[in-house]
Amino acid sequence: MKKILQLLEANRDRGSFRVKAEEGSDEATIYVYGAIGDYYGIDAQTFVRELAAIEASTIHLRINSPGGDVFAARAMKTALEQHAAKVVAHIDGLAASAASFLMLAADEIEISEGAFVMIHLPWTFAVGSADDLRASAAVLDKVGEAIVGDYVRRTGKDADEVLAWMKAETWFTADEAVAEGFCDRKAGETAAPADPEQEEPPQEPAEPDQEAPPASNLFDLSAYRNAPRALKQRARTHFDALAADRQRAEARLALIERAA
Repeated sequence: MKKILQLLEANRDRGSFRVKAEEGSDEATIYVYGAIGDYYGIDAQTFVRELAAIEASTIHLRINSPGGDVFAARAMKTALEQHAAKVVAHIDGLAASAASFLMLAADEIEISEGAFVMIHLPWTFAVGSADDLRASAAVLDKVGEAIVGDYVRRTGKDADEVLAWMKAETWFTADEAVAEGFCDRKAGETAAPADPEQEEPPQEPAEPDQEAPPASNLFDLSAYRNAPRALKQRARTHFDALAADRQRAEARLALIERAA
């Protein structure tokens, strides 16, 4: 219970969700740059509504997320899978927990150098009698089985191997995510042509989106036991500055009250 509440509360309203579809372009970009969930981050209802309005033939799903609500992510994943567009996922920084199976809705997945994919057993919290807790655990097992199935279909790995990764809370580097089948390629690499004998013409690198939110680690990952040290060094944000100002003001007020 403590872990999931810690993760959700620590990352509430930290990050952003945005859809970018320029006139005259047949491509659209969705930024999932934050925690997933109605109360503390990117809510599924808004995501699905915005997605339904996209008429582009290609959608770029850009992800930098510490995870969140498993059912919200499932609803978002289903909506992406049912959309007529080709979906290309880009792991710009982090696809952890629920975000790691949201990315599986894509037809192609690429990951940036230095980015991570993390999978683990699903969490929940429950109150009630012993029977209530056993019932909650049974539901949680079924949720975990469904997620194992998602990863198995994507990677082609054995279910026992995937489950072992989840139990260990495994963090995959970009190279590891590609090697184990979670991602198709690293960013900047060319996708393999459908016909091996047909060479794809060289493509110009995409222009960086100047309006895109930064992909640095904005998230509090202390709820996770195996987060890489590099990701635990969270970038300071406007929220951190406000919190620091408040702490200094409270300290000064306490001194004044003691002196009075």
